[in-house]
Amino acid sequence: MSSLFNLLTTFLLLWTFVSLNLLSSALLINPAAGSRSLLRVVDGAGNQPGFAVDLNVTNFDQAFKDATTTYAIVEFFAHWCPACRNYKPQYEKVARLFNGANAAHPGIIFMTRVDCADTINTKLCDKFSVTHYPSLYWGPPSKFVGGGWDGKDEKSEIRFIDDGRTADRLLKWINSQLGSSYKLEDEKHENDHVTRSNVSDPGQIAQAVYDVEEATIIAFDMILENKMVKPESRGTLIKFMQLMVSHHPSRRCRRGTADILVNFDDLYLSKKHGLLDEFGICGKEASRGYWTFCRGSTNDTRGFSCGLWVLLHSISVRVEDGESQMAFTTTCDFIHQFFNCEECSEHFYNMCSRVSTPFGSKREYVLWLWTAHNEVNKRLKNAEESLKTSDPKFPKTIWPTKRLCPTCYNNHNQNEESSSIDWNHDEVFKFLSSYYGNMLVSLYKENDEEQIQIKNNAVSEQVLQSTNALVVPAGAALAIAAASCLFGALAWFWRSRQKNRKYFHKPQPLKIVPRRS
Repeated sequence: MSSLFNLLTTFLLLWTFVSLNLLSSALLINPAAGSRSLLRVVDGAGNQPGFAVDLNVTNFDQAFKDATTTYAIVEFFAHWCPACRNYKPQYEKVARLFNGANAAHPGIIFMTRVDCADTINTKLCDKFSVTHYPSLYWGPPSKFVGGGWDGKDEKSEIRFIDDGRTADRLLKWINSQLGSSYKLEDEKHENDHVTRSNVSDPGQIAQAVYDVEEATIIAFDMILENKMVKPESRGTLIKFMQLMVSHHPSRRCRRGTADILVNFDDLYLSKKHGLLDEFGICGKEASRGYWTFCRGSTNDTRGFSCGLWVLLHSISVRVEDGESQMAFTTTCDFIHQFFNCEECSEHFYNMCSRVSTPFGSKREYVLWLWTAHNEVNKRLKNAEESLKTSDPKFPKTIWPTKRLCPTCYNNHNQNEESSSIDWNHDEVFKFLSSYYGNMLVSLYKENDEEQIQIKNNAVSEQVLQSTNALVVPAGAALAIAAASCLFGALAWFWRSRQKNRKYFHKPQPLKIVPRRS
């Protein structure tokens, strides 16, 4: 009996070990389906993935909700389709221009792929009326979230790409939609002639919220790398971070900054400044490494300085009247103590020092910052023109232009380059409040409840075809089932053995020893 028990125990342990190993393999093959990460696995041949992002029903909506681009393309394909396999290199040639850290034209088109031969995606492909492979669809990313396409709605912003059979033809179709002249040979920052100007399109400011995140991350990276947090500057940093927690236009940066502030004293006192970066000032998923709204014609123009100005303006229009003076002094001190360009920080602080009367309203602070920015633009314009260092696509100018805000000018015939423009300050304030307020975050949805519900509904529809949290191979499922049966058999055997022991090993009566007197 004992040998049989030992044999069953050994067999059970062996099956459990196999089951756990298979289960671990399943977890490695398919991480949590609800993850926001778009990292793709290496294929079976050990090759690295391409530039187009592979999506499925579990991350489709979230990927497009998080997209920072103006447009998106989805290729619906089937992995068994020879034509799809032959088309993939053509699609990747175009995706290389728009996706990835080294994209020649970032922030414009988010290029993705969905495998309709994977049963988890069956209903997703049906929603887009996919009847043949490959099929390409074009539209704003937000329109793909919880959406579909049937080809009958003429007002739909999602369109079927009817001429994209080769890389050349697909790029030609894209250029016809955007009025652009992109080429397959374009490289990162080698495309000055096609850099988009943002001076005439007020809607492009909506892209800047991601550049504000980028600028925030870079600013705090520089502070940490240069060990700029000193006893005398610590208070200024904390106050500026408190401003960001309340008024940063990015929800991720507000949360990330709040997390750091909660732990700031412990980290600072323990001298573990490097740990501040591990928290992520804007969370773990914000950094992209490139600019969209703030992108210059060359690597050394615009970028960080533009993103920092947008951050300061966006905070200024969000403070309350009673916070205006505090926001002013905190911003002046922050730039003076933490902005690495010494000449720039001194010029900015000199402008701050000329203010003699405390601000009593948000309007006063917003208009002062706008005036200061124009003063900086005027000074830099003269210097850059004499040294020939200006960005030809984005020359410094007095702002806003008449095209952006015609009502900001009292005299509509006055030259924008005039040294003394007659501004309508009420209209300027309205424009700044809208431009750096609602327009800035128009593509950055603050309320995720509806999108979360859409995602949950999509996942629940597929629950019979897949398990969202874990995909278990058939071998692992059989192993787990067998282990469960063996465990039940072993439990029954153990109970029977204990029962038999109860009857075959009866306790002996105690022998009563008489007490000696």
